[in-house]
Amino acid sequence: MLMMNAVTSTTVMKGSKVSRTWPPFLVFVVLTIVDDLLACPTHCSCKNYEVDCSNLGLVMIPTDIPSNTKFLSLSNNKLSTLQARTFANVTTLEKLDLSNNYLDQLPTNVFDYVKNLVDLNLRNNSIRNLDENIFDKTTNLQRLDLSVNGISQIPLLLFDEMQNLTWLNLEENRMANLEREIFEPLEVLQQLQLGGNPWECDCSLRDFKHWMEWFQYKGGKLDGIECSLPKGLRGKDLRVIPIEMFNYCIQLEDENKSSANEKTVPAPPCVKQEVVTARPHYIHTTDCIRQRYRPVSVRRAIGTVIIAGVLCGIVCIMMVVAGAYGCIYASLMAKYHRELKKRQPLMGDGEQEPEEQKQASSMA
Repeated sequence: MLMMNAVTSTTVMKGSKVSRTWPPFLVFVVLTIVDDLLACPTHCSCKNYEVDCSNLGLVMIPTDIPSNTKFLSLSNNKLSTLQARTFANVTTLEKLDLSNNYLDQLPTNVFDYVKNLVDLNLRNNSIRNLDENIFDKTTNLQRLDLSVNGISQIPLLLFDEMQNLTWLNLEENRMANLEREIFEPLEVLQQLQLGGNPWECDCSLRDFKHWMEWFQYKGGKLDGIECSLPKGLRGKDLRVIPIEMFNYCIQLEDENKSSANEKTVPAPPCVKQEVVTARPHYIHTTDCIRQRYRPVSVRRAIGTVIIAGVLCGIVCIMMVVAGAYGCIYASLMAKYHRELKKRQPLMGDGEQEPEEQKQASSMA
């Protein structure tokens, strides 16, 4: 209101020439622009569409942030909650820094009004859970920092609408495993930071390791993923663990599928039981001695032996038949030659008889 009075008094002092030259709506537009440029929250610094309200110990976000702000820094304060319409008046916002606060939960639609956002920093807060639709409207986001929080699980659909994301930081959280389907929508992702998490390098990370190798093959940058479990791989980098070490997972999957078709019976005491958690495709096992079982490879080997035995039996039968046929043929040929030899003298006597008769008749 003071700004409006100041501008009005200035125009009056200069005479009616200004009012005659500028239409009223233009004067209103100019006043609005000037008011937005000069307005700045208390104790914050404003310059060139940038508002810096960091290091002020704020427990609430100021409500008088200029509507044309493009960069807003609220880092190093004491913010613990955000309202759903907190950023409804700064729709032009492109960079938002909320790092080093006490935020634990974020409303589902808190970022729906800042559709032009390209850089969001939520580092070092107390965020434990993220709604899978919280970034649905921030499709232009290119950089996202969720590091140093308490996130233990990434929702499967969290990044589905973020096709422009190129840099993602998830380090220093509480994640033990990841699904490869989470990252498949991030087609232009160039750098992913995952260090400092308690990774369990078992079957739950096998599919993600496949995606990780594909990501590195196409030129993506990935920091170290140090295993915390199992003990045999503790301290090892998942990137250098041979994929062949996860081949046993296929056998376990086949075993689980076959056991699923059987009737479920209570497990005896101190037998490792599989408990399916809320996370899809993730199986947690209790710390108990596993009951011995027949691996799938043994069953396949037995089947192979049976098939090989049948084939060998057929071959042996064919060889016996061929041998018997050869023996019969040989005996028949031998018999034929013997009879032929017996008939040859008789044939010789028959040929000499007419000559003896001729000699006897000539003598007579």
